Amino acid sequence: MEVGEVRQSETGAWVVSGRLAPNGTCPECGTPSRQRHGWRCRRIEDFPAQGQAVWIELRVCRWRCLNSDCRRRTFSDREAAVATPYARRTSRQAQLLGHVAHAAGGTPAERLLRRLGIRVSDDTILRQLLRAAQVVPPRARIIGIDDWSWRKSQNYGTIIIDLERRAVIDVLEDRDVVTCTDWLRRHPEVEVISRDRCGLYAQAARKGAPQAEQVADRFHIVQNLRMAIEEQMNLHGRATGRALLSDADNISTASNLLKSRLAHRKSREEIYETIRALRQQGLTCSEIGRRTGFPRRSVAKWLQFETPPDRKRAVLKRSSAWYFEEYLKQRWENGIRSGNALLPLIQERGYEVSVRPDRPAAW
Repeated sequence: MEVGEVRQSETGAWVVSGRLAPNGTCPECGTPSRQRHGWRCRRIEDFPAQGQAVWIELRVCRWRCLNSDCRRRTFSDREAAVATPYARRTSRQAQLLGHVAHAAGGTPAERLLRRLGIRVSDDTILRQLLRAAQVVPPRARIIGIDDWSWRKSQNYGTIIIDLERRAVIDVLEDRDVVTCTDWLRRHPEVEVISRDRCGLYAQAARKGAPQAEQVADRFHIVQNLRMAIEEQMNLHGRATGRALLSDADNISTASNLLKSRLAHRKSREEIYETIRALRQQGLTCSEIGRRTGFPRRSVAKWLQFETPPDRKRAVLKRSSAWYFEEYLKQRWENGIRSGNALLPLIQERGYEVSVRPDRPAAW
């Protein structure tokens, strides 16, 4: 837009006169034209300046299409960068109204915007939110599925994200297999599903989107790599091959691991004694957390014990193959040495794992 004049009206508002390009381009055939058919003046509200309203008086021209084969005879200037058709305010001011409305709501947003110099009613703000909600988002091809905490440690749902546009698509009320499966069936355009190692999302993806490829996100790939390296480094022997480490190296590794665990336990004891000493001085849990750098909940939890609490190992679940370790050992001793043969046996007992039919089992 080319600014022609800036003046201040009798009411104190600023008025900016401007016009668009001196020629137009037909949106139907793309033919440029300099033959004017007419013009009109459009009045649009913009951001306030120094507490005063700013109005843009935009001169919009109408042009004749010079292409005789085109079905469009006349067309107007395209001012979408300034404002949308039939809008009374610029696109950037409408975007600001949407952000403030999302944060504050209707009436609080109206009071806040009046202090900023934008006089708008709460009904207009709510209509702006409604127009933004009615915009149909493009179909998502690559999505990410993970659990969502409505209330931490109590209520959980499922959040689905468009990974290409980094936007939330939908939030499901629970993390049930049936709910997630129904959502995937309603969106057959999904091609790739990124998920963690949760068995219920794997089962929902297999049932609801069999055409989609399941992948792991970057965090779980690195975590899988770390666990695989730790497993191989701590391996003492194999049934079909020699040990990765010698006996002397295994003894040295076990000794270093024991020293590391003892040092970690001693560090926890020192932290516990520090927290107890600060508590005896009469300090609150919040103040102890600010001095030590630990969360207030952790400080309150530690103060409930008479001695430093030991770290508990995670309980094995049916989603882990180690849950069926004893059963797998019995089948192995009975002569079943193939992973493809062992997998259906533990699946009958509740184990769920995503295995492609064109690839053998991992063990």
